Order: sequence, then C-alpha cells, then structure tokens
Amino acid sequence: MTARQIIIDTDPGQDDAVAILFALACPEALEVLGLTCVAGNVPLAMTTRNARKICELAGRSDLPVFAGCDRPLGRALITAEHVHGRSGLDGPDLPEPTMPLQDRHSVEFLIDTLRTRPSGTVTLVPIGPLTNIATAFQRAPDIIPRVQEIVLMGGAHAAHGNVTPAAEFNIHVDPEAAACVMASGAPITMLPLDVTHKALVTPSRNAAFHALGTPVGAAVGALTGFYERYHPERHGRDGAPLHDPCTIGWLLRPDLFTARRVNVEIETGSELTMGMTVVDWWGVTKRPANATFVHDIRAQDFFDLLTERLSRL
Repeated sequence: MTARQIIIDTDPGQDDAVAILFALACPEALEVLGLTCVAGNVPLAMTTRNARKICELAGRSDLPVFAGCDRPLGRALITAEHVHGRSGLDGPDLPEPTMPLQDRHSVEFLIDTLRTRPSGTVTLVPIGPLTNIATAFQRAPDIIPRVQEIVLMGGAHAAHGNVTPAAEFNIHVDPEAAACVMASGAPITMLPLDVTHKALVTPSRNAAFHALGTPVGAAVGALTGFYERYHPERHGRDGAPLHDPCTIGWLLRPDLFTARRVNVEIETGSELTMGMTVVDWWGVTKRPANATFVHDIRAQDFFDLLTERLSRL
C-alpha cells in the first residue's frame, strides 16, 4: 500500500511533538513531506526550534521544516506558555537543534507542494492555529480542490472551551483563519476536545512510554508527564488529554473513533464567544455538512497503537 502523503502544520507544544513522532514512526502508512510551523502555543521562533528538536530526536534531520506566519490574520497573538512552559517543550531536556530551517516560507511550501503533486494526493494535518492554511488558501485558491483532506485538531462542542468558556485554543487564536478553512469546501475531519478529552495520559500509559527504554520513549514520557498539562478539576486526578496525536491515530486507524457529519461554523464577531465552533449537531439550520466531527475514541486501543509505533523510533 502506498503511504499517504501528509504535511503537518504545527506549533510545538508537547502534544504536537508526540503527534510528529507518531507520524514519523509510521513511514509505511504516512509519508511526511514537511513540517510547516506557525505561531501558537509559543511564538514562531520557538515553534520552529521545537519542530527541529523533535525531528532530530526521531533521527529525521533530513525532514524539511519551514517557518510560517508569526501572528494571526487580523489580531494579536495569544500563546499558551502557562500550559506548555516557557519553551513550549518543557519536560524533557532536548539538545538545541543543528538542522537548518528551510529558506522558503511555510505558505509558499504549501502552495508549491499542492500545485506540483498530483491533485488529491496531499493531506494537510493542522495541529495548531490555522493561519498558514488560510493564508495559502487566500493567496492561491486554485490549491483548495487539490487537497485530499484536512485532518485538524481543534474546536469543541459538548466539551465546551479550554481557553474561554466557548472556544478551544487553536480556533480561538485565529478564528478568522479557522472560518476561512471551514468555508473553503475542502474535505475536513475535525478532532475536537470532545474526543481528545477522552484520550487521557494516565500514570500507566505514561509509564508505558518510559518502559520503551529508548530516548524517544523517555522524551515522550517527560512530555506527557509535564505537570502543567494536568487539570484535575476538568479531567480527573489521573490523566491529561493528549490532543494532537489523535489526528495521526485517525489517519492510521479510523475504526478506533466515532464520528458524525455536521455543519460547523466559526464565531468571529462576538468577543464573548470568539472562536467558538458552532456545531449543528441536529441539523436544525439545514446548512450542508462541511466536516466530519470526531467525538469518541477507543482510548486504550489508541494508546496501545501509539506506544507500539513509538517503539520503532
């Protein structure tokens, strides 16, 4: 079987780092064409540094890493050091990267790749704010029908927000970009907080990463055990969500998830609910479905898959 070609658009972030490692551990199924970095969890200079650290940890210093948009389309950048630490990758002690950043901008790479690869063969996997993707779509609308699928981590419905009462972080950081992408007509699968809040790193699951006995296992154990990630009042005492790797899990084993076709719109006009993903769960608006909204997961099977694949690095 031919490996699915993907571009991971990312703002590492502990969860992003695990998602990148997960994808790189599955070369028979996923061919990662490059990492396009965006400002989000931490500013752009740090997300590009973190992405290269993860590539080198995985032994993939050949993978091209691109710097992209350093701020949202039309507003000031909101970051999340209070969750991820000052570096964005607090937890493990990873060496400074030696591999270079590519000269091209992330948006240029996205446009060029989608134009030159056969139509319908490249999947975009955004696991941060959607600024790079929206900018590429605005500059080159001809690439939109060439996208095979967008598989993104973001949004929330019944799970409510994690940065405001109504909004999930990735969508809230750049709601205008999210609205652009959701209205693009490209095939979209959304893995929101509704599903990622069920993918909890419990002590036993964290111990399984450490038990791999490899530098990758130790790093993932430290990343997923970083204490600032834990919110007992939200998720219980024994676990923290592992958001972004759910996108890779979906690409590898969609049978581990439950999803529903719905219409999703993004709130961009109200400061009270800015960045809210308005999910028409019951079809009351009669708007056509524009997303596959994933809302449940066989969590232990997912973590077994993740741990087994990470053992290959």
